[in-house]
Amino acid sequence: MFKERKSIMEGLIKGLVDVAIGHHDRRNDDDDNNNNNNNSEAIEERSRSSWAQVVSGERDNDQTDQHNSYAAENSEFRKSRPHQTTQENYQQDEHQERPSYNRNEENEQEENADGWQPAHKKHQKRPQKIHMEHWGSYKCPANEQQYSQEVNYDGEMDPSENELSDYRRACARLWELDLNRLTPGNDYELDVGEGKRVHDREDMAEASLFSWVSEDVLRKPTFSRFCALLDNYNPHEGYKEKVTEEERREQAAFVEEISRTAPIKYLYKYLSSSGIFTENYQEFKRMLIDLWFTLYGRGGTSGCSSSFEHVFVGEIKSRGEQQVSGFHNWLQFYLEEAKGKADYQGYILPRRNRQFPDSETQLLTVQFEWNGILKSLSSMFVGVSPEFELALYTLCFFAGGEENHIEVGPYPVNIKCYRLGNKIGSAFPIAQA
Repeated sequence: MFKERKSIMEGLIKGLVDVAIGHHDRRNDDDDNNNNNNNSEAIEERSRSSWAQVVSGERDNDQTDQHNSYAAENSEFRKSRPHQTTQENYQQDEHQERPSYNRNEENEQEENADGWQPAHKKHQKRPQKIHMEHWGSYKCPANEQQYSQEVNYDGEMDPSENELSDYRRACARLWELDLNRLTPGNDYELDVGEGKRVHDREDMAEASLFSWVSEDVLRKPTFSRFCALLDNYNPHEGYKEKVTEEERREQAAFVEEISRTAPIKYLYKYLSSSGIFTENYQEFKRMLIDLWFTLYGRGGTSGCSSSFEHVFVGEIKSRGEQQVSGFHNWLQFYLEEAKGKADYQGYILPRRNRQFPDSETQLLTVQFEWNGILKSLSSMFVGVSPEFELALYTLCFFAGGEENHIEVGPYPVNIKCYRLGNKIGSAFPIAQA
């Protein structure tokens, strides 16, 4: 009887201890959540955006002298339009080089003859199949590449005097020239789910952001060449990139393809007419390759990042708490979502106007997880072509400043453009009121 009572008492004591420990853990969790919410609210209050503020982690505090090797320093264009820029640099520390990253071993995607199989945890309205069989040809030498016919709208692609005098009008013109922009409901369908505040951590989206995307979309020449570039990068900031000869061919082939489209042709005519870039079209294409794909230092390691990787692919910061940096492209999001690596969490609620996004919206501010790491705030165009985005950010880099308040189509937007020496450190849209 004594042993039985002793056993009962020990059980009661253990239960009370477990309850106390559980209460303590929950209190610590609540304290951590309160601290995170307070920090997030402080960040949110600094916003000048209608939906959200500048993405955290887009700027670093390291400073260096900047020099734009492509723009005419003393041109009348520069004198008439002061260029406000942010000077940024990332210290070159060779001792922080880490083991190289094997992209093939880490890909984790399942394939069949048609491409990726859906790997979503969330409900999808239509199964996704990504056709990649033709992407291998983009690694071929230049003389074996097959490109689209060049657009022939010379009169329509000449910048007007008004556009030359105000680059914001030129940005608006790029939207009109985006002949490859997709049509919501016809080429793809969104399920934006419910809205949330930046500091909220509850998943407000029951389904994936992309309910479906037409299989024809990724067969478009500029779209498919863009997508073929996305797996060339290690997502972890601070790991040196190993660029192969085949990857350089992909880069050159992508630039050659987009250079045949209206937005890029207009960009060249604008920069040359403004005296910003005075070389021929072949040199212009080489400049685009250098501007977007040349590796530079970020996060203390040289040769670990590029403008293309940061803006369109995304990176994961490892200093301190892990966080997603960059990643402002809808095609990258769609592909990562199809592979189950991106988890859409909902759109960010508007702070001023009450215009909520819907399936027709082509400018979104969202929250998502990528590789299990939260991106509390990210803004991106949806359905636009790769050539439009690259032309828009390049134009703002050369002709605009750090903040570029423009209107593209129906959207008032601030294109944030951060400089990293003579390269693009980051560029992304912020929806305006």
